[in-house]
Amino acid sequence: MKLSKIAMLAAIACASYTSSMTASGNDSIELVSHCAAACDCGEPVCGCETVVGCDPCGDACDSGFGDAGCCDAGCDGGCDSACGCGLGGGLGSLLGDCCLGEQWSLFGEHCGWSAGGWVQMGYHDRALPIFNDRPDEYNLHQAWLYAEKAIDTSCGFDIGGRIDYVYGIDAQNTQAFGTGNRGWDNDWDNGGANGYGHALPQLYFEAGYGDLSVKMGHFYTIIGYEVVAAPGNFFYSHAYTMNYSEPFTHTGVLATYNVNDNVTAYGGYTLGWDSGFDDNGDSFLGGLSVAMSDDLTLTYATTFGRIGAAPLGTPEQGYMHSIVADVTLSDNLQYIFQSDYLDTETSAGATVRETFGINQYLIYTLSDCWAAGGRFEYYNNEGIFGAPGNDSDIYALTMGLNYKPHSNVVVRPEIRWDWDDDQVAGLESGDDQTTFGIDTIFLF
Repeated sequence: MKLSKIAMLAAIACASYTSSMTASGNDSIELVSHCAAACDCGEPVCGCETVVGCDPCGDACDSGFGDAGCCDAGCDGGCDSACGCGLGGGLGSLLGDCCLGEQWSLFGEHCGWSAGGWVQMGYHDRALPIFNDRPDEYNLHQAWLYAEKAIDTSCGFDIGGRIDYVYGIDAQNTQAFGTGNRGWDNDWDNGGANGYGHALPQLYFEAGYGDLSVKMGHFYTIIGYEVVAAPGNFFYSHAYTMNYSEPFTHTGVLATYNVNDNVTAYGGYTLGWDSGFDDNGDSFLGGLSVAMSDDLTLTYATTFGRIGAAPLGTPEQGYMHSIVADVTLSDNLQYIFQSDYLDTETSAGATVRETFGINQYLIYTLSDCWAAGGRFEYYNNEGIFGAPGNDSDIYALTMGLNYKPHSNVVVRPEIRWDWDDDQVAGLESGDDQTTFGIDTIFLF
């Protein structure tokens, strides 16, 4: 008796809703009535509830008031703006259609090998002392190519490797500059100190078995949050910490062990910082990444030992670490906290560099096509911009957007404010500076 009454009430409610829609003259009149008939309004199924966007007709997604979760199957994989590709409604709906589709690859994958790359071009109106140091020009930052065979140890032992090549004004920042002009790609420049150049930032062999893998060769560091490769960063510009207190590359051996689903351990030996296949030091590189929960991952990475030649040519040795907390605050909001510490000295015990930095990132995903973010950095440094003993503080705030008009294209406009009261960093405007920049990354 109770079930019959519920079914009757559902039918009346559905009929009333259909009638009200008909009276309003809305274009979805036929859709709702069709949905009601197909779903049988005596059952609590899609079409008889307030959200009517998921019906077996397949037309509901075009109506514009469907539910993203149940529309995906009927809307070309959820790539219809009405299906909520992103937020679905509210602010996301104001940004227009967002249908990225599949990312296109120039080379694809063959027998386990893949190849690809990107071109990054950008403009900034003021010079920064880090990477973006050619203002008022439309620069080619990175023309990047790579070839890789990623290892797959799910069935046992496997081997692979990777090689990267880059040309552009960013190339000099990822060469083996740690050994001066002795680095294997350090003299591949043209156009002066801030000009264009070539680099081979990675060339390594990798082998693995089960949960253990080992890299041998020249590879990017595991330290820090930001990376040299443009697609790996939210912002066009870089943090001071990344450029002045962290290594970019290492040459040596690095093992990675997946302890379990939540813990990954790293450990290896390297020839110092930013070296090619030549002696630039003896140092340990390692760390631990732990997924504390579904919403929090902590990563500690460190390197210590003899890390290279100091600016005056004397050996530099010491310790540095980076701690990164990656926090998912909601489905759309991500917060990253990073703290770096560096302390190095000469063999005689004199300070070479001592720095401490805190970087905070807040990234809000509006849709698959749009995201907004902010970064605030505090950077305390000694021995970076002047002689050891000159302690100074620098602050930088960056606000920016990421826009993807296509799955292979990212546009990153940003506004950045730098404060340097001691005027040590070499900002164009002295102690404070506002910089506008925008770049585009074309992936292939």
